[in-house]
Amino acid sequence: MPKKVKKCRESFVTMTELVLPNDTNPLNNLMGGRLMHWMDIVSAIAAQRHSNRIVVTASVDNISFSKPIQLGNVVTLTAYVTRSFNSSMEVFIKVTAEDIPSGKKTESNRAFFTFVAVDQTGRPIDVPEVEPESDEEVELFEGALRRRQLRLVLGKRMKPEDAVELKSIFKMD
Repeated sequence: MPKKVKKCRESFVTMTELVLPNDTNPLNNLMGGRLMHWMDIVSAIAAQRHSNRIVVTASVDNISFSKPIQLGNVVTLTAYVTRSFNSSMEVFIKVTAEDIPSGKKTESNRAFFTFVAVDQTGRPIDVPEVEPESDEEVELFEGALRRRQLRLVLGKRMKPEDAVELKSIFKMD
């Protein structure tokens, strides 16, 4: 039986949060841990929408805090599944901070999280394939295999010499 296919937009999630005093550090900027918590939630919802299953976080790629998010800012997190493998899904997250009084919006973070869909006993279960549509979706879909191989190599679950997609980047034989 052929695998089910879903479009990236079917997993799209938008989440909005207001940065309150309890969310900030002594400099009145959003604490990194709080942002990572919100990113985990929004990306888990996207993975659940794609798989129609319970999901667990498998990995988090590098999160760079390029611009601080300040007290009172409105934080918008968007996420969608970029590619799926057997039971795992890569989710792309974009974070934007908005200072409503000034009307200024700033993209502060981007990241990739990986989730695994599981059945009621916690065992991995197959997920639908992803069909990208937009240019951004196609670009992220095409790069997902390289990012996956890098995650597996760094996690010592794949030998570097077996990472064919990574070798092609560096033109290694």
